[in-house]
Amino acid sequence: MQVHTLRVVSREEVILPDKTLLLLERNVNAFMRVRQEIKNLGFSGKKGLLFYGPPGTGKTHSIHYLASQLPGHTTLLISAGDIENVAAYFDVARFLQPSMIVIEDVDIIASARNRVMGEDMSLNNLLNEMDGLRQDADVLVVLTTNRPDKLEPALASRPGRIDQAIEFPLPDDQCRARLIKLYARGLTLSEELTDVIVRRTKGASAAFIKELMRRSAQFHFETGDNGALHQSALDGALEEMLFSGGSLNVNLLGGSNIGFRVQDAS
Repeated sequence: MQVHTLRVVSREEVILPDKTLLLLERNVNAFMRVRQEIKNLGFSGKKGLLFYGPPGTGKTHSIHYLASQLPGHTTLLISAGDIENVAAYFDVARFLQPSMIVIEDVDIIASARNRVMGEDMSLNNLLNEMDGLRQDADVLVVLTTNRPDKLEPALASRPGRIDQAIEFPLPDDQCRARLIKLYARGLTLSEELTDVIVRRTKGASAAFIKELMRRSAQFHFETGDNGALHQSALDGALEEMLFSGGSLNVNLLGGSNIGFRVQDAS
């Protein structure tokens, strides 16, 4: 087991649709504030959440935020290679409670079809542990997936295992504008150029926008210009990210494969 220091993510750095953020905070922050009162009524103090949505839409980022918002909690990350040790992780989580267990890309072991015997055993172990937590175990379990349609119904559809599924969609215009301003960091960015980037990144993920702003900053500083960010830097960054000798089908936007030409994106 390796011990890591998770980066601190503030509330202002979590840019999600209002409904997503409301579900997230009600099922974690608000639940934790009244968990003892709920336990006093004889209910369980555990909680199971499923984060689903396209790649790069903020699922892992939000987990870092939750870890920052849960003082006194220990966060345990179970990687795909360690899933066979899930029972040991849950033992540690119970011992260190209050705690949070995170299993990313849970569809790797919890697919409803085409499972091999080893994956079946791992899934059964996970189901048993999520069912078998003692009533007084203050453990938050967070599962993430890019493919909710592939999940085993016994995991995703039964209350007591997954109490709330939360969708992380691709950012809309408003969220993309906020993401651009967040990741522009110390750069000076005009409202006109912000609007251009919002239009050009329709259908893009938050992770794509973050990388776009990083590369735009690189193009900007390479020119030696200390002024406001120019559109030429944005154009260069987009071309580098999406071109490889012409139109290239890539899965950078977070959705299905898209053939993208910079000159058609404005």
